[in-house]
Amino acid sequence: MLDLSTRAPVKIARVEQPRYTAMAQGLHWLTAALVLAVLPLAWIAVSLPASPAKGFYFQLHKSVGITIFAIVALRILWRAWNPAPPEVYVPRGLALLGRINHWLLYLVFLLMPVSGFVMSAAAGNTTQYFFLFPIPPFMEKNEAVSKLADQIHLAGQYAVYALVALHVLATAWHLIARRDALLDRMLPRQDV
Repeated sequence: MLDLSTRAPVKIARVEQPRYTAMAQGLHWLTAALVLAVLPLAWIAVSLPASPAKGFYFQLHKSVGITIFAIVALRILWRAWNPAPPEVYVPRGLALLGRINHWLLYLVFLLMPVSGFVMSAAAGNTTQYFFLFPIPPFMEKNEAVSKLADQIHLAGQYAVYALVALHVLATAWHLIARRDALLDRMLPRQDV
């Protein structure tokens, strides 16, 4: 019989990844939280019959969308002055795919609020930003433009689903299969 009580525990070396700045981390997780909020707000609004509640949820959806636009624009500016840390232990091909996915996420997170705002403005609607102040339509009512913006918004919705799913699945794969600590890049350093 093998006695394991006398054996020293095996110590596994921890892979260290360079981390994003605290600001980049905060903006990332704030974006993630807002994206997780904006989607159900839209689903609820679309499912309701015409009522004040429907308008309430649409206004919240639009406000969160505008906030996402502002935060993503800030993230892009921050990234211009604070480049992403290098991916250690990640093959170049995977690193390139990750960067492509990130930039496509930025693009779709900018496109969605713009297309939603254009759709609403072209329909002649005023957006109440978190019910604090109105953002009037910047254009004349135009049904064709509103419909085109609606189609772009709908296509963008499916792009969001696909890109976010790919981002989350890739992160899980790095965490579980590769065990390369890539997720740590977006988490605060913890002294253990």
